[in-house]
Amino acid sequence: MHAHRPAVFAALLGLTRAGSAIGDFWVQNDFCARVKGASDEHPVTFKDPVTGKETTHGAAAGRSACLHHCLTYTATQAIVAGAGARALGIRVHPAAAAAALAISFGTHYAADRRVPGKGLLEKIATKTGKGGFYKLADFGINGAFQLDSAWHHGWETVAALVAITKATTR
Repeated sequence: MHAHRPAVFAALLGLTRAGSAIGDFWVQNDFCARVKGASDEHPVTFKDPVTGKETTHGAAAGRSACLHHCLTYTATQAIVAGAGARALGIRVHPAAAAAALAISFGTHYAADRRVPGKGLLEKIATKTGKGGFYKLADFGINGAFQLDSAWHHGWETVAALVAITKATTR
């Protein structure tokens, strides 16, 4: 396995990255995408695309929507990475897989609770001199989205490194 360790890492990183994109953009529903950053100070109004009914949501609904999204996101990563690893003949140790998915879940939730002025990514961006870029939403660029993506990619790399712990190939 040691000679194949970089290849196993690359495969698992690619699989979790694909699972992440599918979970974030195809599996996440519109309600979660819009409401997951809601707070009592900054409520979010959601208009149901089917009924046209508008509802307003605060912190409890925001936390619930973010939790739902992160659960479906992590489940999607698990399915994609698990199926891909099996197809490639990679055996991931169950504890390492659980730890990697926990890292992905926790860091995703922390980043996606984008409460205006209080969200983790906005705070990090402001403290590192990237606050202006975080708020940029012009010229075809959305700074918050770009920094969010970079955050997720970084943590997915850490999770893939954890996932290869005790991994074997057939």
